[in-house]
Amino acid sequence: MLFHVVPLAEWATGPDRPYRPASLAREGFVHCSADAAGALAVAGAHYRDVPGTLLALVVDEGRLTAEVRWERSGAGVFPHVYGPLERAAVTAVLEVRRGPDGAALELVARA
Repeated sequence: MLFHVVPLAEWATGPDRPYRPASLAREGFVHCSADAAGALAVAGAHYRDVPGTLLALVVDEGRLTAEVRWERSGAGVFPHVYGPLERAAVTAVLEVRRGPDGAALELVARA
């Protein structure tokens, strides 16, 4: 399973179409993490000041039609999806619970 962090408002647009984040047009791929801990680290590092609800999409790599490449980025190796995320590949949508300072604390099932 892969994890992708996204603001709720962005995920909610176009629910009948594959999800295409801005990074796909800008960089050619969708940034993902290999596990929940990685998703929390991404949320804390890149989304701390983003207002509103943050989600972590749990993506079944086997259901994607796009190519997934594990590539070095900074000090680690991360999965990059070279195409849109089909919504049928998303097996769960978790909420990123954040502290008062915006720090990502945990992933929880959406109520």
